[in-house]
Amino acid sequence: MKRTDHPALAARFTQDVERTHWHDQALWFVRAKRDKAAQTLPEWEELRAAGQAIKAHTLARLADYLEQFETNAQRLGAHVHWAETPEQLNAIVHQLLRQRDVKRVVKSKSMLTEECHLNSYLEERGVEVVDTDLGERIVQLRKEPPSHIVLPAIHIKKEEVGELFHEHLGTEQGASDPNYLTEAARAHLREKFLAADAGVTGVNFAIASTGGFVVCTNEGNADLGVSLPKLHIACMGLEKIIPRPEHLGVFTRLLARSATGQPVTTYTSHFHGPTEGGELHIVLLDNGRSELMGDAGLRPALNCIRCGACMNTCPVYRRSGGHSYQATVPGPIGSVLNPASDPVRHGSLPFACSLCGSCTDVCPVKVPLHHQLLDIRSTVARAGGLPLSKRLTMKIAATVLRRRWLYEWAGCAVRLALRIVPPRMWNNRWNGWTRGRDMPPPPRQSFRSAYRNRKRP
Repeated sequence: MKRTDHPALAARFTQDVERTHWHDQALWFVRAKRDKAAQTLPEWEELRAAGQAIKAHTLARLADYLEQFETNAQRLGAHVHWAETPEQLNAIVHQLLRQRDVKRVVKSKSMLTEECHLNSYLEERGVEVVDTDLGERIVQLRKEPPSHIVLPAIHIKKEEVGELFHEHLGTEQGASDPNYLTEAARAHLREKFLAADAGVTGVNFAIASTGGFVVCTNEGNADLGVSLPKLHIACMGLEKIIPRPEHLGVFTRLLARSATGQPVTTYTSHFHGPTEGGELHIVLLDNGRSELMGDAGLRPALNCIRCGACMNTCPVYRRSGGHSYQATVPGPIGSVLNPASDPVRHGSLPFACSLCGSCTDVCPVKVPLHHQLLDIRSTVARAGGLPLSKRLTMKIAATVLRRRWLYEWAGCAVRLALRIVPPRMWNNRWNGWTRGRDMPPPPRQSFRSAYRNRKRP
């Protein structure tokens, strides 16, 4: 598998200066809405602490709660399947569809199925899969992955959507009015809903004590997608479990406010067993989650409720775009989860971070993201995920910083070089460090000299 090269892909994204600016501004607008929504609740920090505590307790007894969920879901008439890998999940879903001769599937937004590349797996086997979330449908028609876990088409301009819909949906050429384009998409998707043989959803929260689960959307597409067909397949990560219904209110109050600045998602749909005459199958996926549980420092990353707040606030993500991460989950949380599973392939991601800590500040379940990003850099280094140039640079730096005399001598040498060598010799395209920054003017003296010569009171 090819290694992720975030710096190169980010540089490609930023070449379009106009797009970079409005991408940055659009995400910051959502971040500002999050702040206003949080400020309306005096108990906001107590809610965050409660969410963190519930998640920590659940992860400490994860196996017990998953077994309890399975028992209660089966009691309600659902069928529960377990998958260790994405390949196993895809095979289970395909077998369910094949046994029922399903040829058309409508799917609501599900980052888990994106993680498993379920769409392409089913399409290769003759099943039509239609993403019914508007943003997801846009990127599906463009044959590209989502760039954000909540706002999948945030990187696309309305004019580009107009051209896409003219090509695929027959809308007027040059049309870019959002209302017109939305109505065209609604008519197009209504036909897909009516023709579907099965509906696939994700799971936002699953309640162990009841065996039910909740799907949150703003478009109602999940409800419609599983109400008409008789077969409903819900795909769920192991970490989505919570113990009891009274815990659900904590997370629904945190989720929408953190994601889009809303008090609550427009549709918060509860599923307890299949519809009358229908089937409900729940597929639970591990895919490295159990292994992550074994790392005490990284385990809190499983608290994540996929709100996207860390992406909306991250100065690197906002200016580099989601596709530069080459991962289903980008941004700060993705820069923890992806290298945790494959530190060599995703070795560049933990370094796509300024360590400003803004992601930790906005996380609704208090995942210590910037601390984890710093720690996982060591994991990447130990696994050989750093390029040779960076490894050599760090070895030289370590050698210098361990020896005071060498550090002082190097400081003198660098200051002298900065004064003698013309700036254009430093600031050039061969110097990777100066591609995004200029060398500073040399100080007249070192800090130690200035400190020794300071005027004493």
